Amino acid sequence: MRFVLAIVAFVLAAVMIVLGIAQRTILLEPAFTSLSSTAAGETLYTVIDPGALAASPGSQTINVRGEGTIFLAYGRSEDVAAWIGDDAYSTVALSEKTGELTSTVTAAVEPDTDVDSSDEPAAADAVEPLIVSPAGSDLWLEEISDTDSLTTTQTLPEGISVLVASDGIEPAPASIRLSWASDNSTPWAGPLLAGGALLLLFGLVSYLLALLHLRRSRRPRRNVPRGPRLPRAPRPKAIKASQITSPRRGIARRIAILPMILVSGLALSGCSADLWPDFSATTMETATPTPTPVSTDSVEAAAELAPPAVTVSQLEIIMGEISLLTADADATLNADTLATRFTGPALEQRLANYAIRAVDATVPPLLALPGAPLTFTLPQQTNSWPRVVMTVIQNETDAEIPPTAIILQQESPRANYLIEYAFQLEPAARVPEVAPALIGAPAIAPDNKLLLLPPNELAAVYADVLLRGAASPSVGLFEDEVDAFRAQFDASRADRQAALPTTASIEFGTAAGDGGTIALATNDSGSIVAVSVNETEIVKPINDGATVSPSGAASKALSGISSSAKGILNTYSDQLLFYVPTAGSSDKIILLGFAQGLTKSAELP
Repeated sequence: MRFVLAIVAFVLAAVMIVLGIAQRTILLEPAFTSLSSTAAGETLYTVIDPGALAASPGSQTINVRGEGTIFLAYGRSEDVAAWIGDDAYSTVALSEKTGELTSTVTAAVEPDTDVDSSDEPAAADAVEPLIVSPAGSDLWLEEISDTDSLTTTQTLPEGISVLVASDGIEPAPASIRLSWASDNSTPWAGPLLAGGALLLLFGLVSYLLALLHLRRSRRPRRNVPRGPRLPRAPRPKAIKASQITSPRRGIARRIAILPMILVSGLALSGCSADLWPDFSATTMETATPTPTPVSTDSVEAAAELAPPAVTVSQLEIIMGEISLLTADADATLNADTLATRFTGPALEQRLANYAIRAVDATVPPLLALPGAPLTFTLPQQTNSWPRVVMTVIQNETDAEIPPTAIILQQESPRANYLIEYAFQLEPAARVPEVAPALIGAPAIAPDNKLLLLPPNELAAVYADVLLRGAASPSVGLFEDEVDAFRAQFDASRADRQAALPTTASIEFGTAAGDGGTIALATNDSGSIVAVSVNETEIVKPINDGATVSPSGAASKALSGISSSAKGILNTYSDQLLFYVPTAGSSDKIILLGFAQGLTKSAELP
């Protein structure tokens, strides 16, 4: 019976071990699933469709091969299509019929040639430099470049496309391969091998016990009846233990060594997680609470919203680049470099500072533009252009410096974001609640009548309040308790009047500036509005033969004169950020931040 039990154990052990080994060898699934394609045509750009990226579950490993520079970027499918625009491009997509990658070419859209010849000079002046290289675009979530071969592994969700190009001049590399890691774990290989080893060990023990029992059963019994005495057989010579070389004993040793080797192999290789079942996923699933049901209407409403213009990670990259560029331009007074990332009132104010410092090095530069951290981000909800985004950045090196509010605008898909406004936030101002950055906020039309004051009227109305003070009919619309700029304006005007000689007169003026009106909605149906206001100061002599001199180093540097018998005109640019409540609200318009600087100084004609 013991022999039968041992044989059964040996057979079962052999079957289990063979099955365990087979799962890791001949029955093992491939570790990767791959699809390859050669882009059709010789277009400058190739787009990998989201359907191709989702051909298999899991992370995508993208390999692109070609000669020379290889550029790869990924972003929202709408943004990739917008950047390509009317240019020809190849599309790598997944065929539903064959399950293979296919490549098609979309021809370029020819421009409209029906242009009035009289408009040609004006049109030529308006043409911007043609951007052909996608490298460095603010639309990309990430970009990678290499030479001859590029491989990257990403986990790209639905709605994301990949753009492949060279340098925008040479055709895009044609060889594209997509790979996905497959789950080729064998969770029962470990139990089969371990169980087989245990059965083998059990069979060996059973076999040895059976041999021992058989040997004992063949020994002479003590209570055997006596019979006639037989002659004794000759006694064999004594044999030393070292001379015993029984084949059976050698076999037993080899049989004993076999499970030891197998068990040792399992101890070294069986620790892999791929060889054993994973019960943690089941435990986590059972511990996960049932999600709260979501209304179908709310899901549909969220799906109808336009996406935010940028993600927080995108904006962090953009602001990091702008911060470095600004620091370099500020140090070298490089106006051309600054103009690649600034526009409008923010550019005008910084260029004026450059002009002043070029003449008088004792004039301090404007506050450095920090690149991080972003403590507040409010992108516009939009699929079109121009696009607007607002962010607030805290200075990490000096906590006493007020946070800087930045408003950026992107005019077209191939243009980068430019800073149009840069304010220092009021310490006492309360920033209203806004939508999270993942959702963004809709832009408010400049002539919107549903606010306490239409955004396009805000600059002119506030300019009148600055100039006339309590005499302005609109003074009651604004909260004056937290308006440090009005207090600063009044104090500065009084100081300049007090310092004026008796032989001169001074005249102040305010008007809406040339900066664009930008408004983003808040959660309470109000709006955050950015505008610009220009202050003018005219100083003229009142007596014949009298002269006036520019006041301050900045005015002297910009005007380039030491005195004038005609008079001097100084222009200050004010960047202003407001919160405007909804129409009918009892709240008032609040100034959230501002920036002021002398931008022009010249002799009167």
